[in-house]
Amino acid sequence: MTPQHFERALPYFEAIAALIAVAWIVRLIGLRYLHQWEQQSASRFAVGLVRLTESVIVPLTILGITNIAINFLPIPAKILHLTNRILWVTILCICLYCCSRILHLALDGWLAHRQVAVTMREPIHFISNIVFAGFALMIVLDNLGVSLTAVWTTLGVGSVAVALALQDTLSNFFAGFYVHLDHPVHVGDYIKLDNGAEGYVSQLGWRSARIRNLGGNIIVVPNNKLASAIVTNFSLPDPSMSITIPVNVSYESDPSQVERVLSDEARRAVGSVPGLVTTDVPSVSFIPGFGDWAMQFGVNCKVTTFVDQYPVQHELRKRLLARLRSEGIRIPYPQRDIHFRMEEADELQLSPQWKTKAS
Repeated sequence: MTPQHFERALPYFEAIAALIAVAWIVRLIGLRYLHQWEQQSASRFAVGLVRLTESVIVPLTILGITNIAINFLPIPAKILHLTNRILWVTILCICLYCCSRILHLALDGWLAHRQVAVTMREPIHFISNIVFAGFALMIVLDNLGVSLTAVWTTLGVGSVAVALALQDTLSNFFAGFYVHLDHPVHVGDYIKLDNGAEGYVSQLGWRSARIRNLGGNIIVVPNNKLASAIVTNFSLPDPSMSITIPVNVSYESDPSQVERVLSDEARRAVGSVPGLVTTDVPSVSFIPGFGDWAMQFGVNCKVTTFVDQYPVQHELRKRLLARLRSEGIRIPYPQRDIHFRMEEADELQLSPQWKTKAS
């Protein structure tokens, strides 16, 4: 190497040495403080930031040294210009990746204290990845000399076509955002829709929700249907619920005795019948009251969950029936008495055979 070449290359060597020194100082001193901060904060954000810094120092250093070294080599101007652009775009993409990762870490730290951490994490990461990927693509196209005006025009027309083709999917996706943010239902809740579908919510996805009915089958409900439906949630605000068991007795019975017998038997069941809430005392009401053929009472009690009402009603009905029979309280059959007045038979224009039977 001639002295002229050495003098020309000296600034490049100095730049390379300075870049290596800076990288070494950042790795040696900067990471030491980052590790101390990581141990003090003991947060996922600090751990992730330290790991990210450790992973990008070496690639960025290598790219910077490569860029400086290439400018020192006797390369044609066009090739040198293209190479510099490629290296610069690569560095920008790494920086965008770092920004995306930092955003993910910050969002994870924020979502860690929210109930939607599991359901919101994946879609938020997906959207942020799309945004940063779009920025990276625009930077690459701009450095390659591609006009972004034509790209925006193409994307505008294409987005309209895609939106029309995927309108149902997009509707379900945004309805999924509403369901996850508003929390009308949660996984594990027992719900009933206004179309009659009911069961336990087994999964809340971004296109549909899955409901497992009592028969063990899965009902798939699109999110836009779930968001617009009238939903009865039997698990909110408390999974326990009140039920009423109707009891019909004869009009010959004493209402006070019936109330006493039903109340006594229902209270005996508390603690012995699984599913009955032990902190709630059952009650008896003379409601609906006077029926066409019987006096109608209601035994009111509380069960722990929606599905517990079925075994509880099964057991309580058996006990109440046995107690009423032992007390001599009669349960009548549905009946209706029809009375004919014979002096009005002519007005009714009955046929002769019916008149003969009526007399």
